[in-house]
Amino acid sequence: MGAFLDKPKMEKHNLHGEGNSLRYALSSMQGWRVEMEDAHTAVIGLPNGLAPWSFFAVYDGHAGSQVARYCCEHLLDHITNNPDFRGVGWGGSGSVVVGCGGSGGGGRGGGGGEEGSERPEPSVESVKKGIRTGFLQIDEHMRALSERKHGADRSGSTAVGVMISPRHIYFINCGDSRALLSRGGRVHFFTQDHKPSNPAEKERIQNAGGSVMIQRVNGSLAVSRALGDFDYKSVHGKGPTEQLVSPEPEVYEIERSEAEDEFVVLACDGIWDVMANEELCDFVRSRLEVTDDLESVCNEIVDTCLYKGSRDNMSVVLVCFPGAPKISPEAVKREAELDKYLQSRVEEIIKKQGGDGAPDLVHVMHTLATESIPNLPPGGELASKRSLVEAVYNRLNPNKGDDTCGATKEGSAYGTSRL
Repeated sequence: MGAFLDKPKMEKHNLHGEGNSLRYALSSMQGWRVEMEDAHTAVIGLPNGLAPWSFFAVYDGHAGSQVARYCCEHLLDHITNNPDFRGVGWGGSGSVVVGCGGSGGGGRGGGGGEEGSERPEPSVESVKKGIRTGFLQIDEHMRALSERKHGADRSGSTAVGVMISPRHIYFINCGDSRALLSRGGRVHFFTQDHKPSNPAEKERIQNAGGSVMIQRVNGSLAVSRALGDFDYKSVHGKGPTEQLVSPEPEVYEIERSEAEDEFVVLACDGIWDVMANEELCDFVRSRLEVTDDLESVCNEIVDTCLYKGSRDNMSVVLVCFPGAPKISPEAVKREAELDKYLQSRVEEIIKKQGGDGAPDLVHVMHTLATESIPNLPPGGELASKRSLVEAVYNRLNPNKGDDTCGATKEGSAYGTSRL
């Protein structure tokens, strides 16, 4: 759970798609962790007459990937097929096929609505109630599965997602992964992390006979809500939402604004540990002005967070509405000028060393970090250009090899934006 590699695994898993006037992409990277425990779901078009609806989620597993993987494959089914979601008078049945991935996994198609079905949409309250019921159901189902295997699964997972209907965006959160909505050029909404030190969460934990030490449940678990984690859900006389760790999600609905809605970002805490809401929002907007390749944008996010010092698995899903920023010729020109400037500065820094031999990459990054460089991407700053600097450095010093990466478990070289 807390073990790290000697060198980060930077290979990425990507997926992209479009439909229902949405475009989406995702990127996940194992990073410094010894195991990839994240998973994700991406579905354009839900079954049971909800073809115009879509669903996206990120699951951040801990103490193993079993719960995250199971939720990736089955949570949406539990939500959309329970009676609370369907509401009175809204029929339909069937299973959900999801685009789901995690530890190197690939997408597996997408869901779809039933042809020609004309059913009224479930009400806002039915959707919110159904989402909550779906979370409680899958948690109890996973507990039963674990017990039947004669060895309780000790893994758990946070879950953050969005269900997008033609008129609403439903934000769903259980744990400390996070979602945000960019509207009108700024952060319009973001979910609240469920941490043990939050007053309401701490009160529930203490009422269940637990304690909060070093900002963790019983000094161990860093989140106060999660799926799985059954060791923290065995207090007799308490219901499922009254346990030390609760599987209950918070669900918020926001009416869509066709004119102003830009994008939604879903990400695990490996992203949010090193980027604030406004920073990530600004960074995504700046990237969308120079490329329409959403996978590329997502890859830049995880790379930048690694270089800023994140030591966790990293997963991000980007969902763009029709009102998302478009490519700007002026922004493309500024980006090209910035890249050209950085290339020339790296060459100058290396040549300045003279006969003493080429400086290492850490020295180059430290030097650049002390300079005032115009037009660096907002939110990403110099860290977002680390790959470019490294490419130029390696071209000029081909014999340096892996010793030039400057990566440490403390992230000193990757945290250049903090210098």
